[in-house]
Amino acid sequence: MQITLQNQFISATILSKGAELCSLQRKTNGREYLWQADPAHWAKHSPVLFPIVGKLKENSYSHLEKTYSLPRHGFAREMEFLLIEQSESKAVFELCSSAESKVVYPFDFEFRICYHLDQNELHTTYMVKNSGNETLYYNVGAHPAFALPLDFTNYSLVFPGDSTMTAFELEQELICNSTHQIQLEKHSLPLSYSLFKKDALVFKQLDSKLVTLFENNQPLLQVSFADFPNLGIWTKPQAPFICIEPWLGFADTIDANGILTDKEGIQLLAVGEQKTLVFTTTLFA
Repeated sequence: MQITLQNQFISATILSKGAELCSLQRKTNGREYLWQADPAHWAKHSPVLFPIVGKLKENSYSHLEKTYSLPRHGFAREMEFLLIEQSESKAVFELCSSAESKVVYPFDFEFRICYHLDQNELHTTYMVKNSGNETLYYNVGAHPAFALPLDFTNYSLVFPGDSTMTAFELEQELICNSTHQIQLEKHSLPLSYSLFKKDALVFKQLDSKLVTLFENNQPLLQVSFADFPNLGIWTKPQAPFICIEPWLGFADTIDANGILTDKEGIQLLAVGEQKTLVFTTTLFA
């Protein structure tokens, strides 16, 4: 099922599978800003990452002395969400724990995703609630891919609060003990595929709480993520897209012990507690 939202400025289409955004267009010029999942490069648009972000060591974890398996980025992106609210410019999707989810993730939860259009902005809200009778351990994140129709070198990312950024390097999709410093040019990071020769750029901490994508020195779109402490930037070799990924959590480290409660960056929710996080995508051109 697909749900299309619109106002006089922009439109957005969401798939019920994974509650995944699959189209984001500016009405004034008809431009499609979201990557259209060409399998020649990457067959996703904007998957939702829950209940983990990134990869687990050996794709498994243990909790209360029992071992579970989870694929990279968790299971929500492959599951059917229920549409529980809809208007012309807003839709709310829900995924709840089930017998199926408890095979790999033994917690009771409610996970809601709200998409809301406001002029030229798309507000995406994640709400995670502990509906069980024990502490809930989780991560959650976004993975939107934005289409780059021109040559990759025509684009840059501007981080207004940073001059230097520390990127944590990945080894077989796990965070290793190496980091490298990225020096920005007046807060700007010109895009090149060489930046991603070791996979994604992973930032555990940034002073910037928004990043603007420029096309030929003109602002194209902006992602603001004040509620998310971590950020991933990613593409594939020669792929015409860039992912700007607000995260609450990140992949296992190479020396992780596999115990969920010890996982670096894991989040906790007490019984009955809920966490709400919002990020906003603004279309300029």
